[in-house]
Amino acid sequence: MSSVGIGKPHYQLTVAGENALMLYFDQRIDPAISALVQQACVLIRAELTDDIIDLLPSYASVLLLFNPLTTDHFRVKAQLQHCLAQLQSANQLSGKLVELPVFYSAASGPDLALIANTKNISIDEVIKRHQAISYRVYAIGFAPGFAYLGEVDPLLQMPRLATPRAKVPRGAVAIADRQTAVYPAPSPGGWNLIGLCPTRMFNPQTEPAMPVAVGDEVRFVAIDKAEFLRLGGELPEQLAGAKP
Repeated sequence: MSSVGIGKPHYQLTVAGENALMLYFDQRIDPAISALVQQACVLIRAELTDDIIDLLPSYASVLLLFNPLTTDHFRVKAQLQHCLAQLQSANQLSGKLVELPVFYSAASGPDLALIANTKNISIDEVIKRHQAISYRVYAIGFAPGFAYLGEVDPLLQMPRLATPRAKVPRGAVAIADRQTAVYPAPSPGGWNLIGLCPTRMFNPQTEPAMPVAVGDEVRFVAIDKAEFLRLGGELPEQLAGAKP
C-alpha cells in the first residue's frame, strides 16, 4: 500500500488483484469526499484511456481494473499518482439532477405507518420530508442499478428490519439508516418500504443502462396510482386491486 499526502485531499493506493488497484480517500460518508471520488474518476479516465477495463466508484474509494496485456501495476500506479496530483478539494463537481416519481401509499409503502408511528409524525409528513431534499448518489452496488442515496432527513432515519423480507418488488422505494434507495429488481431486502417508483433503475437494453450515476443528485416526486401505471409501473400482485 502507498499513502500519498497532497495537503488536502489525502489518498491511499493499494493493490487489489492481479490487474486491479484500489484508491481510498477518508472513509466517511461526505459530499466533499464523494466529489473527490467523482473528480478522481474524470482524471483517471483522461490519463489511462484505453488501459482501463472498468472504474468502480463508491462512497470514498475507486476500484480500477486495468488491461494486463497493455500495462502493469507499476505503470498504472505511476500514472495514477501523476494524475491525482491534480486533485483539488475545492473542485466540487456535480452530476445531473434526476427526478424519480414515487407512488407513496399505505399499500405501496407497507412501512410508512411504522416510520410515522416510530417518529410520532403523520404518514403525510413522512412523504413530505422524503421529497423535501435532494440526495447524492454515493455508490451503486448490491445489485445493478441499486443506488445508495444520502442523506435522509434525521427524523426519517430508521434501522433495517430485524427480519428481512424474502422478496421486495422492483421499484420499491426504501429507507435504511441514513440512506434511501430504489430496488432495481425483485430481491430479498431489509430496508423500510415507503413507496414504488415506475422508473427502471437498470435496463441493459438502453444506453445508459442506469438513469443515475455516482455524483448525481436525486429528487423524489409524489405521483398517484394512475400516474404510476401510466409511466409503466407494475404493481405487485397483492397490490393490484388495492386503492390508492
